[in-house]
Amino acid sequence: MPKYVFVYRAPDDYVPGQPDAVAEWGTFHESLEGRIVDFGNPVFEASGLGNCRDNTHLGGYSLITADDLESAVALAKGAPVLGIGGGVEVGEITELM
Repeated sequence: MPKYVFVYRAPDDYVPGQPDAVAEWGTFHESLEGRIVDFGNPVFEASGLGNCRDNTHLGGYSLITADDLESAVALAKGAPVLGIGGGVEVGEITELM
């Protein structure tokens, strides 16, 4: 089954670790049960090079399995970061070797 990466983009004013947010991420984690390769971790400090998205920053990542890109995108729609003005980039991981 193909693997996908979810790259979470948090709004620049987002403060990580708030109790409500932690609970929402826990619920999202549970919704991915059976599909998680690596739920990942939040990113508290990051630096960008090149064309990084305006008004957001790297917030974290997850690796999941899904039947296809459309299915992976459907799973990503549950990410709590979407409800606070952030985003999720979804990409299929291509194994080169």
